[in-house]
Amino acid sequence: MAWAQAYTTAWQVARPFPPVALPVGNAVGHVLAAPVEARTAAPAFDAAAMDGYAVAGAGPWRITGRVFAGHPGTVPPLGHGEAVEIATGAQVPAGTEAVLPYEDCHRDGDAVSGTWTARTHVRRAGEDTAPGDLLVPAGRIVTATAVAAAAQVGVERVVAHPRPEVDVLVTGDEVVLHGSPGPGQVRDVFAPVVTAIVERAGGRLCTYRRIDDDPAALRAAIDAAQAPVLVVTGSSSAGVADHLRDLLDERSATWHVDGVACRPGHPQALARTAGGRWVVGLPGNPYAGLVAALTLLEPLIAALAGHRPRPLPSAPVSGTAKLFPGGCRIVPVDTAGDGARILPGARSGSLRAAASADALAVLDAAWATGAPAPLLHLP
Repeated sequence: MAWAQAYTTAWQVARPFPPVALPVGNAVGHVLAAPVEARTAAPAFDAAAMDGYAVAGAGPWRITGRVFAGHPGTVPPLGHGEAVEIATGAQVPAGTEAVLPYEDCHRDGDAVSGTWTARTHVRRAGEDTAPGDLLVPAGRIVTATAVAAAAQVGVERVVAHPRPEVDVLVTGDEVVLHGSPGPGQVRDVFAPVVTAIVERAGGRLCTYRRIDDDPAALRAAIDAAQAPVLVVTGSSSAGVADHLRDLLDERSATWHVDGVACRPGHPQALARTAGGRWVVGLPGNPYAGLVAALTLLEPLIAALAGHRPRPLPSAPVSGTAKLFPGGCRIVPVDTAGDGARILPGARSGSLRAAASADALAVLDAAWATGAPAPLLHLP
C-alpha cells in the first residue's frame, strides 16, 4: 500500500469511542463530544475590580464599613454619599456606582474623597459570561485552562470521548527491558517512543511486556491483552520468528494495512480482530518502528480518541536522499528556518540521525531537493 494511503486508512477505518460523561476535573486530554456551556454567570455577583472604596452618589463619602472577598452574610446597601472600604474580588454592596482605587482617594478619618473617572472598577454579574454561553465547542481537547474556566461558570461534568487504552507487546529473545544487555542482546527502545506517541494522540498506555519469539507465548499474550488497542513490535515481517500474521489470521482478523511502500518501515500492519481489538504491527528495527508508529499508530489512536483528520504540514526539503522508486523514502530533517534540511546517516536499525531531528520528511519517488514534502513531527 502507498504510504499516503496507509496513513489515511489509519485515520478513516476507526470511529471514535462512544462518549461518556466525565467529572470536569478528570477530562483533561479528552476530546469533547458535546459543547461545554456555562451553567452560572461570571462574575456570579457584582464584584470590586480594585482595592479601594465602593461609593454611591457624589463625594466626599462617609465610610460605613469594610468588605473583604468572601465576606459572609449580606452586605448592607450603600446610600447616597456613603462608601465602604473594599478588597478586589469582594461583593460590592447594592447601590455601588463605582470603586475608587486607593491611589485615587484621600481618606480623612471616616470620610474619603477622590476622583471618579469613567472607569467604575466594578465587574458586573454576567458581564463576562451568561448562563448558556458557549465556553468550549465540541471537538476541542479539554485543557487545564478549559477546566478552570468551566469551574468558574458552574460546570461539573462534560461529555467527551474516552481516551483509548493501549497494551504493548515487545517480541524478541534478544530484547531486554531493564538493565544492561548481555552478549547478543539489545535494549528495548520502543517504550519512550510508543508512550509519547500514544499520549500525544490522546491515548493512554496500560501495559508494556516483552514476549519471547515463540508463537504460543505471543498467542497467549494477545488473548490476555485487555486494552482495545494492541501494539506488537518485532513480529510483523515474514521471518522465521515473525508470528503475528498467522496468529491474527487464526482470529479472523481484518487486515486494513499489510505492508507499506516506504523505506524504512515496510513491514508494518494494521488489523482488527473479529472481537473488535485493533492491532498495530511495528517493525523491530528502531527507526523503522518509529516510522511505522507515526504512520499507523498515531492516526489510529487520534481517530479513536475523537480527533478529526488533519492535513500534515509540509515544507521545502533540501539535501540528498536515496529515493525509493516503488514508494517513499522517509528521512529525518531539521526544520529550523523556512524549510527542512535532511540529516545524514539514517538507517533502519539506528535512531542516531532521528535523535537530532525534529521531524521526518516523506519523500516520494519524484522528489528533488527544494521540493515540498509532508512532515511527521517527532515526539
